[in-house]
Amino acid sequence: MGISVNGVDIDDKEVEQELAHHQDAGNPLKQAVHELVLRRLLVDEAQRLGLCAGSDDELVEALFAQEVKVPVADDAACRTFYAQRPQLFRSGALVEARHILFQVTPEAPLDLLRTTAQAVLDALKAAPERFAELAGQYSNCPSGALGGSLGQLSPGQSVPEFDALVFRLDEGELAGRLLETRFGYHIVQVLRRIEGQPIAYEAVQAQIADRLSRAAWQRAVHQYLHLLVGRATIAGVELEGTDTPLVQ
Repeated sequence: MGISVNGVDIDDKEVEQELAHHQDAGNPLKQAVHELVLRRLLVDEAQRLGLCAGSDDELVEALFAQEVKVPVADDAACRTFYAQRPQLFRSGALVEARHILFQVTPEAPLDLLRTTAQAVLDALKAAPERFAELAGQYSNCPSGALGGSLGQLSPGQSVPEFDALVFRLDEGELAGRLLETRFGYHIVQVLRRIEGQPIAYEAVQAQIADRLSRAAWQRAVHQYLHLLVGRATIAGVELEGTDTPLVQ
């Protein structure tokens, strides 16, 4: 395939072996190649720094432990997160929601996808009663056959950005903007909501600290990967980002 990292080739056999781990990805081949390139960069950097381990995975872990520093989520940060997102910390809270998903795929030009999604959202703002019709026509989610219905959702059932939006919308409210997640662009409406009872901060402080620490670690790792990519000589592939199972 003509792919190399700092002058060292990644051959087709390596790609074929890695491909088996990415069959659920939107583009398994691209994901496998990105994974191999990033792993090679990390292993090379670990060896350059004189780190030793029994396997490549252990080398990467040792490198992250030494080079990626993440501040601990302190009590003030946790309290701020709790205060700003009360809808996430309620016992018995539920929303009944529906959405239209415009899924990002390698075959779908991103600009065209967003333009189409925005046009459908604009149409719904003018005629909200068409939601079920347009969901059936446009949604790439199986829920499209049900008018976009996702049923009842409790906090934590969806990806964080989806959660944050649906538990902020009022009953009957159509989100005024497209929601972007790793799945694509969503048009979202909440049909019904049950507020539930607030959960005391002390009961969720550890959960919040873990969430903030993991998010900070992922950001730090992504920044570190971008730094390594910027310093490396990579041929045969263009890395569009550093979102990879290596750092999830």
